Amino acid sequence: ADRIDAHLPEAPAGDSTIHHLLSHSAGLASETPPPWWERSPGTHRPALPDVLPDPPRRHPAGRVFHYSNPGFGVLGELVAAKEGRPWFDVLAETVLVPLGMTRTSYLPVAPHARGWAVHPWADVLLPEPAHDHGLLAAAGQLWSTPSDLCRFGVFLAGDGDGILGAESLRSMRTPAVAPDQVWSGSYGLGVQQMRYPAAHGGDRLVFGHTGSMPGFLAGLMSSSADGLTIALQSNAWAGLATAALHSDLFSIVAELEPTMPEPWRPAEHVDPEAYALVGPWYWGAVALSLSLRANGELELGGLAGRARETRFVRDDEGRWVGRQGYYFGEYLTPRLDGTGAMYLDLGSFVLTRQPYAPAEVVPGGLDLGSWQI
Repeated sequence: ADRIDAHLPEAPAGDSTIHHLLSHSAGLASETPPPWWERSPGTHRPALPDVLPDPPRRHPAGRVFHYSNPGFGVLGELVAAKEGRPWFDVLAETVLVPLGMTRTSYLPVAPHARGWAVHPWADVLLPEPAHDHGLLAAAGQLWSTPSDLCRFGVFLAGDGDGILGAESLRSMRTPAVAPDQVWSGSYGLGVQQMRYPAAHGGDRLVFGHTGSMPGFLAGLMSSSADGLTIALQSNAWAGLATAALHSDLFSIVAELEPTMPEPWRPAEHVDPEAYALVGPWYWGAVALSLSLRANGELELGGLAGRARETRFVRDDEGRWVGRQGYYFGEYLTPRLDGTGAMYLDLGSFVLTRQPYAPAEVVPGGLDLGSWQI
């Protein structure tokens, strides 16, 4: 929630927050003032005020998603200012080296592909320039390989590998601005979400990023449900429909080489307090179940028909916190009634071991005192 000008006083639109810039919701202009930054060296823009036009905003902050390359240039300078060294050095030490991404670099390292433009109406080529983009480099200047991109995609789909906390990764993969009612894409914190049609109906939700620089196209998408990461790269920057190709590859691989389920294993340790919560519960007349998984999570589901399903994990204070769905972020709290029997408080909803019983823990009571038999 920090404002950018708290760390970079000279930054344009300094009242934008770090969250705004990461989620492209600061309302900043998509690109820089002329000349076209992707085909010109960073020496054209030696200071932060040079990377955005005047006025810098196209929309009010926090209202809509509006992609801004200069916004990520500002974020790169923020990292450099906080760490006292270039943003790429920080990235290499904290992410690239731990993940084994040895072929990802700030500038091209031989052997490397050259970028080309292919004429739209003739089979001829034009070489594209490769520059150090200076303050704009954080918006798209990384050289990498499909192997390295896949390493990053697996990290992005995982639990953090000790580099980022699981909660931070979930925030990155969660839409930061409400998408349209019928949506095919949205954006989290530096991460795109896409919705592709699945082979057997329904949708496949994937996350990652696509992008281009003159002469190059790239795309990286991961599907947690399928256990798949797909990286695409091209050294020509037109003619490759990355979204359609990603969608087709996910469908083909998931259909022909489905991910094997993890083998069942008993829990190494069972929390006695959690074990006491398992089994059937009733939200009024709605039948529910709580199951304890080997990873220590509680899973809430319906016993008959649809129900508000979620998973609960212990937080640092020992509370059960919802991790998805309607109860995301809500607390599940065990309580005792007057007889010492347990019931559950779920955001003020009461879950009991029998439908609407015992009556004394149910707000409003029962009009006739008991069920009609």
